[in-house]
Amino acid sequence: MDDLLREFLTETNESLDVVDVELVKFEQEPNNATILNNIFRLVHTIKGTCGFLGLPRLEAIAHAAETLMGKFRDGVPVTHDAVTLVLASIDRIKDILADLEAANGTEPEGTDRDLIDQLEHLSLSADNADNAEIDEMAAAMAEEKAAEEAEGTDVYQVLERPLRPGEVSLDELERAFQEAEVEIDLPVEAAEDVIEAAAEVPSKAAAPTVTREEAKPKNPSSKGKASQQGVSNQSIRVNVETLEHLMTMVSELVLTRNQLLEIVRRHEDSEFKVPLQRLSNVTGELQEGVMKTRMQPIGNAWQKLPRIVRDLSQELDKPIGLEMIGAETELDRQVLELIKDPLTHMIRNSADHGLEEPADRIAAGKPEKGLITLSAYHEGGHIIIEVKDDGRGLDIERIKEKALRNGVTTEAELEKMPDQQIYKFIFAAGFSTATNVTSVSGRGVGMDVVRNNVELIGGSIDLRSTPGKGSSFIIKIPLTLAIVSTLIVEAGGDRYAIPQLSVVELVRVQSNSEHRIERLKDRPVLRLRNKLLPLVHMSQLLGQAEEGDLDEDNGFIVVMQVGSQSFGVVVDGVFHTEEIVVKPMSSMLRNINMFSGNTILGDGAVIMIIDPNGVASAMASHASGTLTDTFEDEQDSEEALVVDADAPISLLLFRAGSEEPKAVPLSLVTRLEEFDVSKIERSNGRDLVQYRGSLMPLVYVNEGDRHKSEGAQPMLVFSDNGRSMGLVVDQIVDIVEDRMSIEVVSERPGVLGSAIIRERATEVIDLGYYLPLAFDDWFMRKEIDSATKTRKLLFLDDSAFFRNMLTPVLKAAGYDVTVCSSAQSAYELLEKGTEFSAIVTDIEMPTISGHEFCESLRRDTRFRHLPIIALSAVVTPASIEKGRQAGFDDYVAKFDRPGLLAALKDVLTSDMGVAA
Repeated sequence: MDDLLREFLTETNESLDVVDVELVKFEQEPNNATILNNIFRLVHTIKGTCGFLGLPRLEAIAHAAETLMGKFRDGVPVTHDAVTLVLASIDRIKDILADLEAANGTEPEGTDRDLIDQLEHLSLSADNADNAEIDEMAAAMAEEKAAEEAEGTDVYQVLERPLRPGEVSLDELERAFQEAEVEIDLPVEAAEDVIEAAAEVPSKAAAPTVTREEAKPKNPSSKGKASQQGVSNQSIRVNVETLEHLMTMVSELVLTRNQLLEIVRRHEDSEFKVPLQRLSNVTGELQEGVMKTRMQPIGNAWQKLPRIVRDLSQELDKPIGLEMIGAETELDRQVLELIKDPLTHMIRNSADHGLEEPADRIAAGKPEKGLITLSAYHEGGHIIIEVKDDGRGLDIERIKEKALRNGVTTEAELEKMPDQQIYKFIFAAGFSTATNVTSVSGRGVGMDVVRNNVELIGGSIDLRSTPGKGSSFIIKIPLTLAIVSTLIVEAGGDRYAIPQLSVVELVRVQSNSEHRIERLKDRPVLRLRNKLLPLVHMSQLLGQAEEGDLDEDNGFIVVMQVGSQSFGVVVDGVFHTEEIVVKPMSSMLRNINMFSGNTILGDGAVIMIIDPNGVASAMASHASGTLTDTFEDEQDSEEALVVDADAPISLLLFRAGSEEPKAVPLSLVTRLEEFDVSKIERSNGRDLVQYRGSLMPLVYVNEGDRHKSEGAQPMLVFSDNGRSMGLVVDQIVDIVEDRMSIEVVSERPGVLGSAIIRERATEVIDLGYYLPLAFDDWFMRKEIDSATKTRKLLFLDDSAFFRNMLTPVLKAAGYDVTVCSSAQSAYELLEKGTEFSAIVTDIEMPTISGHEFCESLRRDTRFRHLPIIALSAVVTPASIEKGRQAGFDDYVAKFDRPGLLAALKDVLTSDMGVAA
């Protein structure tokens, strides 16, 4: 393939991409003459070049499309079918160009009459009102031709092929050329001569005249010409391979510079220090200059998206608009190529899944036309790309259902997960919430590809969704992949490079310093600015050391953030920051998720580059964002199913209304939140905040308390069954592990009693008192009757929430409580000979229900007379009768705690403890 043809392919492909975008704009703005002229000019140029290079097939299609565009210029109305046909012709030209390039410059054989006939038909029928005039003009032209041939004035020239629509004969072209008026631009000297001649011979009106005012001085004219020439030569085409080779050489130069600087660090008084510093500066400037040659506007990756959205709008029968913001934002060409496919996937997903049907949008009070917004901007060495739609938002219930069906998670795990983590299931392979498979989506392939491609280039993807208002996908990617700024750390005697883009801050921990590593549920955490940060040691993460072998009192913590997840990686030492050249991983190591590549340091050592996304995956259980994920793990061994009620538990200490500390079991707390006081609203006589798409009532510990007047207001959020309550507090003090042994029972509403926690008398609040203050139907609170003698109870409930809710109530009432989470673990305890005065069991339990558990005990002579009380969320005459038949002594509503205590008092008044 010669250079001329190669240049033609490059320019034509660029022009076709522009025509694609401009045609979609033109369809929306049919009266915009500027867009139309630009399209016509580009198509005309393509046609002319094809004719010059002898490519008749391409020329024929381009000519037919140009003719139709000419009709638009003449004022013919623009129709959707016409634009679609022109777009189809552009696609056909692209296909032929691809075959032409593959065939090394030979145009593929074939005919395009199907497409050309449609274009010509539209061109001929575009102006039906003038058909009669066209026929008359054609007849008149034919008569003139015959007369001219008879006179013999001109030689009649015949084209070897029939005229296409929009073409004229060679004779007509020659006649038009001869009759055209000629305008001549003369140099200044010639213009002065003409002026003098015109003064001498005024009668020659036909002579061209130029006034002195129009004549320009010689120097400015020459300057203008030089300036114009400079503009045209400001850019040149350079082969991509040349740029890649130049970038590789600069990368090697950076490595050499790092090595020289390492030598200078060891010899402070070296005479090479100054010239090496200068070399370092020049290398940095050269690196920056070469990087600029690789930078391209992200709009280049967006060029095809308007066409894709237009086609999707027709295919899905939805009016869809696309708004693009920040198309001029620049990033590395290599990153640009890798991001094109993920963006296309996300746009298609937003159009199909995100945007509702027009009728649904109108019913929801939205405009009929859905809007997809694509924006890009720089942020701290990253490019942030956001794809947002104003559609229905993600259906969290459908995602949960699909996740359970696919076996991605369990119901117990789903209960503890925040909405943000549940949304991320859509990035799992083969995951789709679409009910029907279409040509657009629904096969479960796409979003996992998006995440993999984004992570492949060192980026991360996050999403936000509001039901009824839409979803937003945020992609965070590096500006370039060639040279990366990293933090060099040490762990287990080896050095590693951590990309600085993922590093938030460094924290030094020592046994006597402000920051110390603490342990909660045998998991290391760091208390940083009143927030708990999950930790993992680098050596442990890489399998180089066991947990017991690590020094947890001293070290450095690298606080990292990937998407919305924050966590800390403990390392033994931190050296310095260094710009490194990323080398690809060996094929044998590419399956190790912890590493993204390797590099050569200034001292010649080869080290591995840590992949922040791989670390985040390993920290998933720590970085889930909920306290219950951090401190609770119900998937332990069989023995863990039996909960020791006297074992130390995690307690949240806080202050509210007074300086005396208060405590609540941490397992009951869903989240710790801080709301700006400006977001606290008052409605119907109570304080509310908007929380996760719904209104959350705020409750105060003491009657008459108020929230802060300014700043951030801390709260404890308690959630169950889709409802949440915010308990307003003054200060969150600490999270401790201690036994919650209530020694003084309180008569005051809202307080279970006082316990010694951290060697201080601490009030343990009664959450059951505050819940009905938020929702009247949660359950009703009465005074706890603590007169009951100490009895040993077995309490069964598969729900951790209700176990943690009722156990403190039973203990405060004087009972010795043993807790089980399943009927199977209760059987094991009874078989071991453990004695209980009574059993309280939930009805709705998986595997073995409460009814089955009670019936099996009644069949055993050892437990036939053991008092058993049923707890159920549904209490009806029919359910009570069914419980009686199963053998229950009493049947109590799950939220009726006074009823439960009264029932226990009734069944135990005869003091009939039964030995197991």
